[in-house]
Parts: sequence; structure tokens; C-alpha cells
Amino acid sequence: MLQAIQIAPSILSADFSRLAEEIKAIEAAGADMIHIDVMDGHYVPNITIGPLVIKSLRKVTKLPFDVHLMIAPVDPFLKDFADAGADTITIHTDAGPHVHRSLQFIRSMGLKAGIALNPSNHPCEIEYLLDTLDQVLIMTVNPGFGGQKFIDSQLNKIQEVAKMIINAGHKISLQVDGGINKTTAHQVIKAGADILVAGAAVFTGNAADYHKNIESLRQ
Repeated sequence: MLQAIQIAPSILSADFSRLAEEIKAIEAAGADMIHIDVMDGHYVPNITIGPLVIKSLRKVTKLPFDVHLMIAPVDPFLKDFADAGADTITIHTDAGPHVHRSLQFIRSMGLKAGIALNPSNHPCEIEYLLDTLDQVLIMTVNPGFGGQKFIDSQLNKIQEVAKMIINAGHKISLQVDGGINKTTAHQVIKAGADILVAGAAVFTGNAADYHKNIESLRQ
């Protein structure tokens, strides 16, 4: 049985001068959630947005907010992003000293907890975190910038993590982010992914094109 594929447009590729309108447009176009990349200029070499912007955007849509925190240390900010309206918070394995505790704290606030693996991270790093996870995010580019080329070696990692999830005994989504287009979408779905994060591939053309862009990835 084929898994249901969800599309999470990354607003990193949206027009920031009209962000509310862009979010409304991708909601109307059939997006399943909004992927929000938070970068601190420290953990990754870029700076994006913080809790205040997310809180403002929460008024714009009822779609789930999938917040990917590329910040370190991450623990002092988890409650701020939860209060701002996040539904899922994904953190990195090296963003704090006790990642298992961080994931427990995210769940204690009633949110879904996710862990992200960078291209250099081995799947074994999450073996003892599976009991606290609702989502695993495989980065198929190095975090920090949109528009990068898909790293082919990560396909084997997606397959390996997909097998780990099957053996975990509870529902864990497998999300892939980085260089997603019609070609790579097919590859990562075949490898076991069920959530695709896409920026440029969705926010291409104008709002009238977003539905076609989303469905081309889903299919």
C-alpha cells in the first residue's frame, strides 16, 4: 500500500514582502502544512525569523505549523516557539546537551517532536530517540540556505531510517528537506519519505501555479 504523501511548502522561498498572502495562496493550493525554517546565524550561516513573526502568521491560516529550528542552543527557545503557534518542533541532534530531554519537553507542551539529521549525521544517532519522536527530518542539503542541489548519498539514509521507523512500533513521519523537485520527489518517496518539504519547487510562478506545483510533487 502506497503511503499518503504530504507537501510542506517552505516559506523560506516565499515572497517575504507579502508573506501572509503567500501562505493563504499555498493553503488554497492544497498544502498540508507550513514549513517554517528558523535560522540563527550561529548554528547555520543565515538568519531568518523568530517567534514574533510566527505568532503573527498564526492568525493567517489553520494549517499546521511545522517549525524547523536550526538554532543552538535550542532549549531556551522551545517554549517561545510553542507559545507562538508551532504544532511540530523539529530540532537537531547537536543543538543542545541532552536532546532526549529536549524532545520530551516539546511533547510535554502538547506538540509533536521531530529530530533532524544533517547530511553528515548517521542514522544511529536517533536509535535511542525513537520513543520520543513523531517525526524524523532528513536534510538532503546542508542546512542554512534554500535552493541547494540535492545530495544523492542521502537516499540510502532515507531508506535506512524508514526501516528504523517501521520497527519503532508507533507512528513516526519521515520528512525530507532539500533540493526537492519532481525528479527527487519521486526518489525520496520511493525510499520511504511521506512528507516532502519544498521551497522553490512550490513558490515558482505566481499563486495560480501553486496548486499545479504542489500536485506535481505529490504525484
